[in-house]
Amino acid sequence: MAQSEARDRMVAGAADMLRRRGLNATSVRELAKHSGAPLGSTYHYFPGGKSQLAAEAVRFADALAARKLVRELPAGPVAGLRAFVDMWRKVVVDSDFRAGCPVLAVSVEDQSDADDEPRRAAAAAFDHWTELLADSLRTHGATPAAADRTATLIVAAMEGTVAMCRAQRSTLPLDQTADALENVVRAVTDQAAK
Repeated sequence: MAQSEARDRMVAGAADMLRRRGLNATSVRELAKHSGAPLGSTYHYFPGGKSQLAAEAVRFADALAARKLVRELPAGPVAGLRAFVDMWRKVVVDSDFRAGCPVLAVSVEDQSDADDEPRRAAAAAFDHWTELLADSLRTHGATPAAADRTATLIVAAMEGTVAMCRAQRSTLPLDQTADALENVVRAVTDQAAK
């Protein structure tokens, strides 16, 4: 296996562990074992240890979600919202409600100020998704302020809804939130058309 493939596999494995167990409940040893990599290679690729690997895992999750949004948002913010919802539905259902979002998992756990690279990566991911959604909303007629508020609402609501789905072992919160958010998106984009 090529070096970049091994590193990528470790990052993807770390993202999976984070979305299932969180940052503080996961050790570098467990991350290495989960990805099938020897512990030594983990430190070879990630000399910053767990913090660096977790930050890379968050960036990996950010890129996956952003690719989904970039692919669907040209069809409009409702299409982007539906793709975002479908992505999270797949995560929770395919994991039998045992996995959520690694970005959220990292952002809600205590980290020292001196070693907060994962938290900073999480903040950047949330900003990235929010900006992609806001750009689409503005392009489709929402005012800049409404676009920013609505994009923030979408990201925050989806993150909270994924947690609710895991707790309730049901996609009902996702369905209800998706319907409500779609109404909000239509309202802010239809306002401009009037």
